[in-house]
Amino acid sequence: MRRYAWLGGVALVTLLVAGCTSTHGSASKESVPPHPASQGATPQEPMAPEAPASSASAGSISPSPVGSPEPWQQPPADSTGHLQPGSDPSVLPGDLLIADKRNNRLIIVDPQGRVRWQFPRPGDLAPGQTFLIPDDAFFTPDGKDIIATEEDDFVIRVVNVASHKIVYEYGKPGVHGSGANLLWNPDDAIMLPDGNIVTADIKNQRILLIAPGQHTPSRQWGQPGAGYHQPPAHYGAPNGVFPTFDGHFLVTEIRGNWVDSIDLAGHVFWSAHPAGIAYPSDSNQVASDRFLTVDYSKPGQILVFDHSGSAVWRYKPKGSEALNHPSLALPLPNGDIVCTDDANHRVIVVDPHTNTVVWQYGHTGVAGTAPGYLNNPDGLDLVPPNSLIDRTRGGR
Repeated sequence: MRRYAWLGGVALVTLLVAGCTSTHGSASKESVPPHPASQGATPQEPMAPEAPASSASAGSISPSPVGSPEPWQQPPADSTGHLQPGSDPSVLPGDLLIADKRNNRLIIVDPQGRVRWQFPRPGDLAPGQTFLIPDDAFFTPDGKDIIATEEDDFVIRVVNVASHKIVYEYGKPGVHGSGANLLWNPDDAIMLPDGNIVTADIKNQRILLIAPGQHTPSRQWGQPGAGYHQPPAHYGAPNGVFPTFDGHFLVTEIRGNWVDSIDLAGHVFWSAHPAGIAYPSDSNQVASDRFLTVDYSKPGQILVFDHSGSAVWRYKPKGSEALNHPSLALPLPNGDIVCTDDANHRVIVVDPHTNTVVWQYGHTGVAGTAPGYLNNPDGLDLVPPNSLIDRTRGGR
């Protein structure tokens, strides 16, 4: 079992992976009764406890006014939730950021399925400004901004949550290339605690590090036009570069089905083929020697694996429950897994102990813009203090 110390040390929660009991709190009044705990499952190898590292100070691009509450801390304007039947809001520790790709928007949804924030709203974009096909979005370390990749429009944007304004961009919308301030299908841009941005640049076959406010890379791994697995000099269509608890990064290569552990000095610690995965996407760390990836295929799957690529837990339902091109899965503090099921137009939470969907926002197989609907959701993050960068920089 692996214990996490959350913000301020006010609580300890237990991260549970396959074979460990998933503890869901009592449901709120808007929720259905929580799903029953499963019985008699064979436990998997337990996680070794690790002490969390101290959190680094977060860089800031454009902080909100002092004392202003975040949208998810304000009373909801709509008391009606929009979850699918059987969903248990208590499985989420807080609200969820979703990159609703084909609806050209970012939304924050609370555990009851109410939209608490959206970008862009009418008037949010400056004259002539666009926001198209956002495929991934993550909170910045200070929690005041969201960094989004518009993969098919070749640009990275930073959006201030409070002002609803784009405060930084790298790349030229609609123009691909490999020179200064140019990208070709950027994916999973993440702002690090020092303000640097790391991103995978898929069709340029490279990983980039971009210094705060700059428009030329400060560092590059891989070469445009040379797409094959030979890290750190070459990468085969990298589609994700995620920080890990030890300060390293996981690079996911589509071509050849590789996941690599590297650091910013260019050292390669290991490379592995995640077992049984045809199209790996957005690999990230769950616990010590436990990593999470999805298979962007039909039917798709979610896999927890170790540094050798061996499977620890797999979720690959069939028939009407099958995943359709899932692109990102992240662990929740209670041991469940939240996942974008892109072509099914939904975001789901899976309990690894029972292999059942215990929370769903979006109507399976039906795209839409109304509350409760999505259109090819491709990315997600938890709101602070449970965001991806919060979790990884704390070593938890």
